[in-house]
Amino acid sequence: MRPDRLLQVAVFFVVALSSSPVGAQSMTPMRGVITSFADEFAVRVFPRNTYRHQVEVAVRVYDENFRPVRARTSPSTMMLTGGASRPVVVVIPFEGMSERRVRICTESIPFPDGTTRIKAQICGRFLARRLR
Repeated sequence: MRPDRLLQVAVFFVVALSSSPVGAQSMTPMRGVITSFADEFAVRVFPRNTYRHQVEVAVRVYDENFRPVRARTSPSTMMLTGGASRPVVVVIPFEGMSERRVRICTESIPFPDGTTRIKAQICGRFLARRLR
């Protein structure tokens, strides 16, 4: 297993097994196929805070190998109260490709005054096809 992937798996298990209140979230949908006639495509995801307390999350976009992708996210960061969910629209350019695989991730942003600095990351996989 690649070292960066091993780190992601380790962080996932630490967060999953921890009773710490930092960075709990989920996201729907977790996968999808999008067809677009334009030079870009849009995906609407719903990050959700699964705990009772407030958390700050960011929605970020990566390629299939977890390299950052240029995308417009609205909103890109937000505070979610306990049990809350909020729609986020992500617009991603094809950048000349006819097919694009991306991962849209909801990532916790640790509070600056917190004692734990763990960042959780939940990602969905999406395939977009451009029709001409």
